[in-house]
Amino acid sequence: MAVPSGIEAFIAGMPKAELHVHHVGSASPRVVAELAARHADRTKVPTDPAALAEYFTFTDFAHFIEVYLSVVDLIRDAEDVRALTYGVAEDMARQNIRYAELTVTPYSSTNRGIPDVAFMEAIEDARKSAEKDLGVVLRWCFDIPGEAGLAAADETARLAVDLAPEGLVSFGLGGPEIGVPRPQFKPYFDRARAAGLHSVPHAGETTGPETVWDALRVLGAERIGHGTQAVHDPALIDHLGEHRIPLEVCPTSNIATRAVDRMENHPIKQMVDAGLLVTVNSDDPPMFGTDLNTEYAVAARLLGLDESGVAALARNAVEASFLDPAGKVRLTAEIDAHLAAWPKG
Repeated sequence: MAVPSGIEAFIAGMPKAELHVHHVGSASPRVVAELAARHADRTKVPTDPAALAEYFTFTDFAHFIEVYLSVVDLIRDAEDVRALTYGVAEDMARQNIRYAELTVTPYSSTNRGIPDVAFMEAIEDARKSAEKDLGVVLRWCFDIPGEAGLAAADETARLAVDLAPEGLVSFGLGGPEIGVPRPQFKPYFDRARAAGLHSVPHAGETTGPETVWDALRVLGAERIGHGTQAVHDPALIDHLGEHRIPLEVCPTSNIATRAVDRMENHPIKQMVDAGLLVTVNSDDPPMFGTDLNTEYAVAARLLGLDESGVAALARNAVEASFLDPAGKVRLTAEIDAHLAAWPKG
C-alpha cells in the first residue's frame, strides 16, 4: 500500500509533538562523526558520516544496545552534552516539531565522569536556547538504563529528585527487557512519583504482555514506551483502552531492532482498530535512518490515512503529552489550522 500522494508534504508542514525519542540516540551523523574524531583513540565508532549507516545496522536488540552505548561513550564533557542537545533541537525544528519529551539517561554521563550539576546545566542551557531561538519546547524524561542494574536506578532517582532540573517532567526505564524484570525498579519509581514525576517506562517491546502489566501495576505507568506486544493479550488491550493509557509507538525502530520482523506485520493497525490511544515516535532516529516525518508517513501507509487521519494522530501525541493545558490548546489549534488550510481533493 503506497502512501497517499501529497501526504508527505502535509506531514512535513504539520506542527507536531514527540513523546518517545532518546537524547543520545538523536545525535545527527555529523555530531556523532565529530565526537568520534575527537575521541578516535578510544572508540570504534566511525568518523565518516557515510560509514555510520553501516555501523547503525543492527542484528538484534542486544547489538543495538552495544552500538548505542558506544555512542554514549563519546559524550565526555558538559560541552559535548550541550552541543548534542541543541543539535537535536535544530533537527526537530526542521521537522516542525514544536514540543518534545526527550528521554535522557543522565547516569550514562555522570558515571563516565561528567559532574552531575554540569550535566544539568548543559541540558537546561540547551533547552532554554532551543525554545528562544528555534521555538522548540523541550522537556526531559530521566530514564534508568536497565542493563546497568539497581545502582544506576538509585543514581537516576537521586539525580531526578534531588537535582530536579526545571524541564524534567517524567521518569522512565529503558534498555533491554529480557533478563531485566520491571518489578525490581519499583522503589525508584515510587520515589520519582512521590516527587511529582510521571511514570513512562519502556515495556512490551521485546518481551510479552506481562512486561506491560508489570509496568502498569508495579511501576504506575501513565504511558507505555512501545507496548508492541500488548496486542497479544485481549485483557490488556481492554485495560489500556478503558483507562486511555497511551502507547508510544515507534515503527521503524521495531524493525531495526528486530522487535517486529516486517513492517507489514507491525501491530499499529491492531492497536488503532482496538481504539487505543496511539502516538507516533522516532525513538533513535539517526541510528534507524528515520525521523518523525518519516514515521508519520509509515503510519499513514500502514493505517491507510489521509490528511485528516494523520492530523488525528498528531492530536493524540498532544493529548498524551505532559505539556501544560494552555500549551496543549495552542498546539492542537496549530494542527487544526494546518489541516484547515490544506487544499482539499
